[in-house]
Amino acid sequence: MNPVRISAFAIILLLVWICQATVPAVALGDITVEEKYPGLAAGLLKKARLVGLEKGLPLTSKGVEIRESDLKAVVETTDANVQKELEKNLFFILEQHAMKKILLYEARKSGAGKGESDPDEQIRKHLSEQISGVSVSDDEVKTFYDENKDAIGGMPLEMVKDSLRDYLLEQKRREAVGEYIATLGDRTPVSVNVLWVEKQSALAKDNPVDRARSSGKPTMVEFGATGCKPCDMMQPILTKLKEKYANQLNVVFLHVGEEQILAARYGISSIPVQAFYDKNGAEVFRHVGFYPFEEVEKHLKSMGVK
Repeated sequence: MNPVRISAFAIILLLVWICQATVPAVALGDITVEEKYPGLAAGLLKKARLVGLEKGLPLTSKGVEIRESDLKAVVETTDANVQKELEKNLFFILEQHAMKKILLYEARKSGAGKGESDPDEQIRKHLSEQISGVSVSDDEVKTFYDENKDAIGGMPLEMVKDSLRDYLLEQKRREAVGEYIATLGDRTPVSVNVLWVEKQSALAKDNPVDRARSSGKPTMVEFGATGCKPCDMMQPILTKLKEKYANQLNVVFLHVGEEQILAARYGISSIPVQAFYDKNGAEVFRHVGFYPFEEVEKHLKSMGVK
């Protein structure tokens, strides 16, 4: 029997058919993670481009390669209590890995931490330079005090203003770092594996917050914990909101101690936090601290919830 000979043209057609059968119908490289999967990325990878990469290779950027085996190794070395959460949030781990590697590249390029051998210290100095102009005004301290007076025991402003200023300054610095990291994608092109991200998106969004955001209704999420005084003060407000807006609004309470990875994904560094999302799932407002019912209602009305 003569061996079957396959022409070069036939091989090309076969490869094209395989690619069409295995890759989602998107223009590879022309769409970002945020455009295809809103809310999945927290910062750096929002603008990462979805491309076809080899199996087991989730990300490449400027000589950086992060493999799926790298991410699974992280899961295996973490506390057993959060391993199941991490297995559903490998994209989150990928984003953290990529952020550190690219920040280190930026730090070395800028000369930050010159002479430092510790990569973490180089990154810290680089970020410090980026947010050196952040400050907190007296008016901001006063506003925060007025909104949270009950939660801090009604102590006079003069007694707590320095502590509040430090708290707000740290919060603003975190926000500034987040904004800087979010723009890294503009300066450092990142490519992610289109098939891998599709799978990870489905896993990562299997939680109460993302399900509510994709329901087609506006959503308010309270990120908090039991035993936290302002968090406990918010509970009757959440109950009232659920009763009053039962058919118009999703009201979700997320215990950050029980959902540590999800809280980290949403950038929660202090509690309570009230996050508001429109009917399309886009975040429109975020508040930190106790939030009176009347103020919540004002914001809901501005979103069209009546």
